[in-house]
Amino acid sequence: MRVEQHPILGPLNTEVVRFQFNGKDYEGRNGESIASALLANGVRTLRYSEEKNEPRGIYCGIGHCYECRVTVGSKRSIRACMTEIQEGMKIESQGG
Repeated sequence: MRVEQHPILGPLNTEVVRFQFNGKDYEGRNGESIASALLANGVRTLRYSEEKNEPRGIYCGIGHCYECRVTVGSKRSIRACMTEIQEGMKIESQGG
């Protein structure tokens, strides 16, 4: 689910960007975060905890908690809530 029209911000960007998460193709909107794009596509689990292999997702949404860490290309521990989605990104979950 995605907000298409906001009463204060007005119409949101509708330019589509394509990306992959764990080898599966998805679409997002230019300017939104990786976390927002994944949530809009129904993806709730972004990684698994190191100790107990428990699912983790977006918690604080402001980059403080690091629960949304993903691997983007060869870069590990990227905060999905703070990183803008880009065309062709290859994103993988971490942990487990």
